[in-house]
Amino acid sequence: MAKQWLFRGFDSDAIQSLAKQANIESVVAQLLYQRGITDPTYITSFLDPKFSELREPDSLPNINIAAERIVRAVRDDVPITIYGDYDADGMSGTAILYNCLKLLDADVQYFIPNRLEDSYGLSCEALEKLKQRGRKLIISVDCGINSVREAEFCKENDLELIITDHHSMGSQLPDALAIVHPAHPDFDYPFHGLCGGGVAFKLAWAICQSACENKKVTAAHRQFLLEATCIAAIATVADVVPLLDENRNIVRNALKFMLQNAPVGLSALLKQAKLVGKSSLSAEDIAFTIAPRLNAAGRLGQAQLGVELLTTKDPARATALAEYLDRLNSDRDSLERSVTIAATKQIKEQFDVENDPGFVLAGTGWHLGVIGVVAGRLAEKYYRPIVIIGLDSVGQKPGVGSARSQGIIDLHGTFMSCREHLLSCGGHEAAAGLKIEEKNIPAFREAFLEAVSERLRGKKPVASLTIDAEVTLKQMSSLHLVHRIEKLAPFGAANPRPVLVASNVSLAEPAKTMGSGDRHFTVRFAQHGTTMRAVAFGQADWVEPFNTHSGLFDVAFRPSINEYNGFQKVELQLMDWRVAKLAANAPHSPVMSNRPISAS
Repeated sequence: MAKQWLFRGFDSDAIQSLAKQANIESVVAQLLYQRGITDPTYITSFLDPKFSELREPDSLPNINIAAERIVRAVRDDVPITIYGDYDADGMSGTAILYNCLKLLDADVQYFIPNRLEDSYGLSCEALEKLKQRGRKLIISVDCGINSVREAEFCKENDLELIITDHHSMGSQLPDALAIVHPAHPDFDYPFHGLCGGGVAFKLAWAICQSACENKKVTAAHRQFLLEATCIAAIATVADVVPLLDENRNIVRNALKFMLQNAPVGLSALLKQAKLVGKSSLSAEDIAFTIAPRLNAAGRLGQAQLGVELLTTKDPARATALAEYLDRLNSDRDSLERSVTIAATKQIKEQFDVENDPGFVLAGTGWHLGVIGVVAGRLAEKYYRPIVIIGLDSVGQKPGVGSARSQGIIDLHGTFMSCREHLLSCGGHEAAAGLKIEEKNIPAFREAFLEAVSERLRGKKPVASLTIDAEVTLKQMSSLHLVHRIEKLAPFGAANPRPVLVASNVSLAEPAKTMGSGDRHFTVRFAQHGTTMRAVAFGQADWVEPFNTHSGLFDVAFRPSINEYNGFQKVELQLMDWRVAKLAANAPHSPVMSNRPISAS
């Protein structure tokens, strides 16, 4: 769908003043200024966060209560189970705490629900099984904050429960021994953006201090915490939490030493993903290579193997697991492609793509582990709320649906207005799930589209792309300039890689597809004698319109540094494009300046 390009404002005097006060280059000052980061003191720690500046764990709500009880349980040989979630964040946090407690010689096991068979988070059925196995202390990771009934079950069955989580909480908190949560309403912790693995990392740090009876821990504990930081960074990037404050500190520092200090299993996964030969890692390396392999295990019902990979000490087993997760990721990729093709066909055949406010799609045999990802990608492509329902091939089970909204509407609220057609539903504004009888899908589809239209008040959603500045390809070909932009890394949620525009570029050679299944797009652009390569993932359908247009283009992209065999060059990650709007015919509004980033 066509996007509206929104240029960020530009105040040359303010930017130059900021550059001077913070002693940084003007290009860095411009990008920071446009993101609202204008305090010179904060800029210093933002650009170079010191690991020593990470908040001590004892400031996190209830963490001392939890750490002291766990250490006492270890010394008393109490059977402990870490109960984690099945995504990369939950797997990582589970692995961190398991490794920590094994270091203390605890009687510890972990339990991860099966995404395809079990309900999300804590369940009374699973807790009953753990009780029957003789487990006494349950520590949740990345789940549990809304498990009021399950906490009651623990009380009734002599199970101690410690909850560590970061998700939004309801009006009633569970009655647990301790709730370690950065946004706990009874505390004033300054940063609420930690992921589940980040909370688990802080708890592991506190456990080490409690076990050592000193804030300064032993060499063995320091080495463990170094390795745990690497796993916490994986969780932070994978869970798409804001890369600000403590999250930025964890990720930025872990990326510096991950290639040398990752635990055995993570090292094997880095090798399998062909990242070991790089001079350094980026958050994008984690987001697009490591996190998908871990998430593939969870999506295909084998999350326990992801935890095993992150906890094994056996190099041979680590290699075997890394190879298997790589195959699972390929399987997941094939499943996603299959569902995407079928879902896209439904959209084109059954909906008015331009005018319908949303799409409700259903198919037999669509794998439940990938429908959420497909819904997200299609919601981004069409900029519409998308519901994808997987139907049981024999018709004995209800359909299971997953929905994404791209922030257009409140999905959970919309589902609630249609709940008469559903067996159940849950989630939040941007992502939600449901269960439905197949016969009720047509009525639900009609009610859902009507509810979306009402919330949009008849207006058509319009996607937008925020652009930092206009540049030339000659400027972007400079490794020096792009390295300066990279000072803002790691890039991710709340700190996106800058989006820039080059106007009036031509094709240096025809566009073509690339990659597995020819799903991706690559092209070489030319402008004033400079040529550069651009790529766009999942945009193979751009090839034809590029090659059939004989004129010039305006292109929006993110600059990145591509490293191969020790050689670095700048590459453009193409975000959007349009037929060129020449400056003489398309004046810019004063509040939407497109002045170029200075090379000085």
